[in-house]
Amino acid sequence: MKHIIFLFIPMMMWSQSNFEKAEKLFQEQKYEQAQTMFESLINSNPSDLKSIEYLGDIAGQSQSWDKAIVYYKKLKSLKPLEANYYYKYGGALGMKAKDANKFKALGMIDEVKGSFEKAIILNPKHIEARWALIELYIQLPGIIGGSESKAIKYSNELLQISAVDGYLSRGHIDEYFKRYEAAEKQYKKAISLTDSKTSYNKLANLYKNKMRAPEKAKSVLESYNDKKNQSRL
Repeated sequence: MKHIIFLFIPMMMWSQSNFEKAEKLFQEQKYEQAQTMFESLINSNPSDLKSIEYLGDIAGQSQSWDKAIVYYKKLKSLKPLEANYYYKYGGALGMKAKDANKFKALGMIDEVKGSFEKAIILNPKHIEARWALIELYIQLPGIIGGSESKAIKYSNELLQISAVDGYLSRGHIDEYFKRYEAAEKQYKKAISLTDSKTSYNKLANLYKNKMRAPEKAKSVLESYNDKKNQSRL
């Protein structure tokens, strides 16, 4: 028995070491090298959740949506109570639907929605799934399920979970429907809560690309840089 244990420990250390190397390659965006290592890891351990997830993410990076769907679907079957797996599955499926012909995409929409909704059921504070549903509802034509009121519903839910996401998402909805002054107010509310770069960029992009106010955009970015520099002092 002792010999078996001693043989098992080096095997675990080897596996962990290779996973760390593969993860580092992924973080360095060396996706092909990382893919080879992760594939080797799941060959020796087909239930290695983290390696499977990374392979799904790598497939997503190369827009190989069918491959990503296979990996995320396997994750759902191995761990059916993990919200993030449903979110990633829904995202990959949604991207595939976006590239498909309209008839085929129509048949995929319910599963995309259902995956994001399942993520929220499993994790009631799942922010990214609500963002995904907002995007889905504002982009879909009303005749096939698009709904601004449903998008606003999820934006209001975000406001309760993360106020900055609530304001940014409501601003995004207003911007999409060309209510630029309303969007401006929402982005300013987000900035008042946090000095995040995302909030400043949203407002600056609105000024530059939609409201034809490049000077205002410049002023917003300068304000962000000034605050950033002050925080370093």
